[in-house]
Amino acid sequence: MIKIFGHPASTCTRKVLMTLAETKTPFELTVVDFATGEHKKQPHLSRQPFGQIPAIEDDGFAFYESRAICRYINEKVGGSLIPVDLKGRALMEQWISVETSNFTPHVMKFIYHHVFQRPQEPAVLEAAGKGLETALGVLEAGLTKSPFLAGAQLSLADVCYMPYIEYAMATPVKATFAKYPHVSAWWTKISELPSWKKATGKA
Repeated sequence: MIKIFGHPASTCTRKVLMTLAETKTPFELTVVDFATGEHKKQPHLSRQPFGQIPAIEDDGFAFYESRAICRYINEKVGGSLIPVDLKGRALMEQWISVETSNFTPHVMKFIYHHVFQRPQEPAVLEAAGKGLETALGVLEAGLTKSPFLAGAQLSLADVCYMPYIEYAMATPVKATFAKYPHVSAWWTKISELPSWKKATGKA
């Protein structure tokens, strides 16, 4: 059975939990308490040398990085979260790259400040707000063309955004998201998925 070392409140762990739920993959979760710094100590550092979560172990094969873990799980079980066609896979990778580089660094500033109580300087939040507006505008344009980011079906591209938007909805930037109707409709749709409710403990 796949073993996940992480925390159910962690954004990156939630990507993996969503992938596991959507692909109906059995797993065992060992909680690593990041609130007490457990992720920065042994034995977790032997699993994840950067002191981050999650990490995975599957029949002796151990590795880390949430996006890589999600791809591995989907391919291992023959899931449907990676498009079978070349163009669909290219779009999936494009949107995951946008998430990694142009969305998450901005939205996390507000999550740190309002959710995890790690205060950010006003100038940092102002810059993050501008970056987030740009990213949401690009997402809005993409979602006018298809119901999901990589096409007609849910993919890992959508999954990778979900934990960050979930937390963002508990911050003042919820109002920023509301200015983008296609993004808002997409989030409403994917946040109601039974797999997401299971992954976030709401099922």
